[in-house]
Amino acid sequence: MAFRFLRDKGLRPIRRNFRCRHGEIDLIMLDDSCLVFIEVRCRGETSFVKATLTVDTRKQRKLSRAAAMFLAMNQRYGEYVCRFDIVGVNRDPDATISIDWMQDAFRPGM
Repeated sequence: MAFRFLRDKGLRPIRRNFRCRHGEIDLIMLDDSCLVFIEVRCRGETSFVKATLTVDTRKQRKLSRAAAMFLAMNQRYGEYVCRFDIVGVNRDPDATISIDWMQDAFRPGM
């Protein structure tokens, strides 16, 4: 669902579920000349917190390290501007699904 949502917004897929010793990146996509590392979070109707708000500093560090590993393994993307987005998929009590997209949600080392 999140993948289709982002593709409909004009992002082009590069990789899904990139795994390395530092962690996993759910989606890696291109937005024009920007390489986008995307964390997808889902929350059910009983959750009190929106899915996009569940990426803490520890998870941000893991994503940053995994992104650095991806760039080291795929040098053709080395000159791209990079950003980290969070996509939250929330199920509301009335069973509707909403998608929140936080572009440039965090910056490594900040």
